[in-house]
Amino acid sequence: MTFAAEFGTGQVFWSLLWFFLFFIWIWILISVFADLFRSHDLSGWAKAAWVIFVIILPYLGVFVYLIARGHKMHEHAQQDAQAAQAAFDAQVRAAAGTGASAADQLQKLADLKASGTIDDAEFERLKAQVLTN
Repeated sequence: MTFAAEFGTGQVFWSLLWFFLFFIWIWILISVFADLFRSHDLSGWAKAAWVIFVIILPYLGVFVYLIARGHKMHEHAQQDAQAAQAAFDAQVRAAAGTGASAADQLQKLADLKASGTIDDAEFERLKAQVLTN
């Protein structure tokens, strides 16, 4: 019974709060290191200086890094998201079979016109549609 009396609701809340703060700290630290090593605008010496600064003075180092290069972290995240979206779009186009270039589509249209499958009006309409896309 003494353990339950000493470890009350407030203590549980306090312990959970510290646990989540520690988890957030680890997340921020990993994010800073990930951004640091994917930055192409920093030289190797600058990266080494930041790593040493963050390791020796972790709280101050991360705080200064977020202030000094927080905008770059955002730019890197946007670039990664755009690259992932482009890769996803290319994969979907390849899977759907609509990845043909405009020149390929025009060649197919010319072949259909030459074989008599489509007439001149249909060819011009489809050609305009391909060129606008």
